[in-house]
Amino acid sequence: MPGKTRQHISQNEPLLFEISSPGKRGYQLPDLDVPQVDPAEALGAANARQEIEHFPEVSELEIIRHFTRLSTWNYAIDLGMFPLGSCTMKYNPRVNEQVARTEGLLWAHPYQPASVSQGAMEIMSQLESALAEITGMDAVTLEPAAGAHGELTGVLLIRALLEHRGKARKKIIIPDSAHGTNPATAAMVGYSVTNLKSNAEGTIDLAELARLVDDETAALMVTNPNTVGIFEKDIVKATEIMHSKGALVYMDGANMNALVGLARPGDFGIDVMHLNLHKTFSTPHGGGGPGSGAVAVKKHLEPFLPVPRLKRVKDMFEFDYDRPLSIGKVRAFYGNYGVLIRALAYIMAHGGPGLRVATLDALLNANYIRKGLENHYDMPFTSPSMHECVFSHDRQEAKGVRTGDIAKRLIDYGFHPYTVSFPMIVHGAIMIEPTETEGKQELDLFIQAMIDIANEIDTSPKLVLDAPHCTRTPRVDEVGAARKPVLRWKP
Repeated sequence: MPGKTRQHISQNEPLLFEISSPGKRGYQLPDLDVPQVDPAEALGAANARQEIEHFPEVSELEIIRHFTRLSTWNYAIDLGMFPLGSCTMKYNPRVNEQVARTEGLLWAHPYQPASVSQGAMEIMSQLESALAEITGMDAVTLEPAAGAHGELTGVLLIRALLEHRGKARKKIIIPDSAHGTNPATAAMVGYSVTNLKSNAEGTIDLAELARLVDDETAALMVTNPNTVGIFEKDIVKATEIMHSKGALVYMDGANMNALVGLARPGDFGIDVMHLNLHKTFSTPHGGGGPGSGAVAVKKHLEPFLPVPRLKRVKDMFEFDYDRPLSIGKVRAFYGNYGVLIRALAYIMAHGGPGLRVATLDALLNANYIRKGLENHYDMPFTSPSMHECVFSHDRQEAKGVRTGDIAKRLIDYGFHPYTVSFPMIVHGAIMIEPTETEGKQELDLFIQAMIDIANEIDTSPKLVLDAPHCTRTPRVDEVGAARKPVLRWKP
């Protein structure tokens, strides 16, 4: 067992059904002081709830302790590091949560008239301006609900512009280092996908790009930094190649955590991009919601942005629906408003210099981990890492151990696993993204855990192959669980 595990308190906890006893209640009420009435007679049999068969019967104390103990089973950012990255798993300052709960903002309703929504609209206006400045773009819509939705909106904008020019074109070029949602987005908008293989450095192959682009190419969808954590140093040349053929360039902004305050996509030729406000600019998004996939565009795409557009008329904000070239609405109302409040609070609390420092911290942390582990795990690419570093399990595979095994063993050391087997262009990928929020002490503990696991693989690989050892449930049959899931409890 590892010597420096930091396990939180936990107990083996039975099911509520197992501690249930007939007649127990979680409440106690005084005797009725009015005549008792049969609910079925008073309400009608169809409206009276029947007793639920096998429903657990427990006391208040039992149920409180049960769920309190269960809560200690959860791994959370408040407990320790999530090395799988800014995909919602970084610490977000509590002050942003407090601001979003300001009474006048918390209870704002989208059906309120504009005359009593000026404060909410001012927040949206300021956020649009801030994001335009950060990205170097000309206009921003806050309507899309999350990253993939922002992608869809961006490609719809590209199609609308090209159709307005007379021809929508047929295909979109996507590097193999792009995010997996990009091909799906292109297909949903009606484009075929042409795969662009990366070069030996893990970046765009300019010669191959020039060969692939033609008069039927609508756009290039590029993630920058890409999914192997490398900045596309030839991005300006790539955008020039696309623009020379009348095509556009879409940038997936999911990795903007590495660029804020250092580089602006608009300055290197990007036409349209999305931002994951819930990743880069503070909102806990894990567990399925809510998110925000704000889309930023250059001025030639601005007429096509979703309606309504926020505009100021004299001293009042209004929503403008009179936009004949717009792609229409992409979401009800005006976006996930609570996420927008948090994002603006995050930006204003940091200020320009603070946002730059956060980015530099993210880069520093990733490269600190890279340096600490480069002698213990293979690195497929030698280009400098940005906010994440990607290793391979190639060295450990010689002992029969793969990236998923290493991740399971990491649980025994008190850490959440890193991103496993992604990006797919790296065999046995071990993607580690510490984000800007982790301190040196936590990083050192993580690095030592990974080194200890590498040493265990050299001396006792079965220890890792049988991991995890410190969890209530031992290693599960993942294939069996996927093929034959048990979805219903039977007493």
